[in-house]
Amino acid sequence: MLTKLKNLFSRKNRVKDYVELSNEERMSIIEKACKQVSRGVFYSTIIIIASFLPVFLLTGQEGKLFHPLAYTKTFILLIDALLVVTLAPVIISYFMKGRFRSEHENPINRKMESFYEPLVRKCIKYRKTTIGINILALLISIPMMMSLGREFMPPLDEQSILFMPVTLPDISNSEVKRILQVQDKIIKSVPEVSKVLGKAGRASTATDNSPINMIETIIMLKPKSEWRPGITKKDLINELDTKLQIPGVVNGWTQPIINRINMLSTGIRTDVGVKVYGQDLKQIDAVSKEVKIILQNIKGVKDLYVEPVTGGKYLEINIKRDQLERYGLTVNDINTTVETAIGGSPFASTVEGRKRFNINLRLGQDFRNSIESLKRIPINSPDAGVVPLSSVTEIRFVDGPPMITSENAILRGAVMFNVRDRDLGSTVQEAINKLNGNIKLPNGYFIEWSGQYENLIRGQQTLFYVLPIVLIIIFIALYLAFKSLREAFLSLITIPFALIGGAFLVFFWGINLSIAVAVGFIALFGIAVETGVVMVIYLNDAMKQLVLLKGNSSETISKEELREYVIAGAAKRLRPKLMTVCVSLFGLIPVLWSTGVGSDVMQPIVLPMIGGVLTSSTHILLVTPLIFLMTKEYELRKFGKLEVHDEKH
Repeated sequence: MLTKLKNLFSRKNRVKDYVELSNEERMSIIEKACKQVSRGVFYSTIIIIASFLPVFLLTGQEGKLFHPLAYTKTFILLIDALLVVTLAPVIISYFMKGRFRSEHENPINRKMESFYEPLVRKCIKYRKTTIGINILALLISIPMMMSLGREFMPPLDEQSILFMPVTLPDISNSEVKRILQVQDKIIKSVPEVSKVLGKAGRASTATDNSPINMIETIIMLKPKSEWRPGITKKDLINELDTKLQIPGVVNGWTQPIINRINMLSTGIRTDVGVKVYGQDLKQIDAVSKEVKIILQNIKGVKDLYVEPVTGGKYLEINIKRDQLERYGLTVNDINTTVETAIGGSPFASTVEGRKRFNINLRLGQDFRNSIESLKRIPINSPDAGVVPLSSVTEIRFVDGPPMITSENAILRGAVMFNVRDRDLGSTVQEAINKLNGNIKLPNGYFIEWSGQYENLIRGQQTLFYVLPIVLIIIFIALYLAFKSLREAFLSLITIPFALIGGAFLVFFWGINLSIAVAVGFIALFGIAVETGVVMVIYLNDAMKQLVLLKGNSSETISKEELREYVIAGAAKRLRPKLMTVCVSLFGLIPVLWSTGVGSDVMQPIVLPMIGGVLTSSTHILLVTPLIFLMTKEYELRKFGKLEVHDEKH
């Protein structure tokens, strides 16, 4: 009991080690703090929105894929920018009450500061070394980026395979059916295959113009947990391709969804196609075969074949008009007989419930399966009785185009191929260089590259023209935030150093540059600038405190004092800067371990962001204070005072 009374008495008489604030003083401090931070955060949000402008301008497949991402993030950030300057101060005024502990009392924050402050001092002490290391890392990352392969989009694993072999144009129905059955049996023998469904020719739809010689086989795979150890999808395709080498059949491997997208958007059913335009099909065929010979030894070119524009077989029946009068027949009599005997002629219909069927009449298969049988088809002649069809017609097989393709009213052929074991960009670039140096086109003929390469060039051009505009918009926003060209440049310079980590991580992860990687770098721009803005805000706040204490003159401010205040501005607000970085990292890193459909597209977006956030935060925490100190030393030396920027709203 005595102990409790002593404790109670000691608490009543304990000297307060904190200052009690009135409500007016507390609101005034909150107002100043919000003014200090909200301007930079607001403009940081605007910068992130502006950095997504190239994504909005993407068209085609890439636009449809990334527009939802850009719109979602933009709408969220617009609301965020509004809440930062309106709702956030109100919420802070309600919850920021009572006694507050200093940041130094937090053991985690104290440990980070004890590690960070000596490191900043060393970077400031060894200025040339610090800046040199950063520039060297930037110079190393440039050739690394240049050495990366290029592709339009990272291949999405659809967990299925589309096998598209092409046979000779004049193949018969029975032969293509036999080949299809043999192929399906071989494919099903592979243990990783779950189901196989093959189709030859066109489907029962007006939009499918596939010839009979084109086979489409969809291969459904078992879950990867049931695959043989160590085998990949690429190994499966190589194994199947080796087993399915059939004379007269050119194999092609792709995936069902991307194949339909390619065919609808470019008219090419492979990754890349060389379209040959001209006026004569035979000449187009000759040029296409020459292109194939030039391309066939290029590394990465797989499933190479020429779209047949000749080689089709046609049954030609020419009427001997000089014989018609002799037998008392007309051209219409011959046409009607041929149509009925070979093609079939409707003569009745039947109704079964709600279904109605036409009944066609034609000769049986045995009476029309050869030219000799067709020649013996009887025709009733009013003057000579029954005569064979060969008496008034000439029947023969002739060569012709299996299918005539045209674009923009110009006849077109195509040389198609897929790209495997190499990136799309360098493969096609080598093919272009080799083709330009070894082919001479006839007058009036020209070639055009299409397929995924066409999409790649379109996406690259969009980003190439828009990115400089985005950087200008970001710079203007930074200038409006700080009212200083030097400090706007100080925040903008974090972008190239953010590219260092992105380039290193993309390079060592072994992925190619694509539109997805470019979108990741675009998202990185805004994050890097946002962290830089937070650092510059607190460095400016340290300069304000220095000027209030020492006055704004080179005579009252020494270099040592300037350095100490810059270090204090960088170190004493370490927690909000690290929180800005960690929020981005904690949200992105789990994507690296994600699996399943879509993960192979998300990882190329996330990799540059993770690597870039790491290097840009390192640059901002270590190099930005150094550059800021150098600019303030320059201001004192040249102008005799510091440029201190207050928050104005």
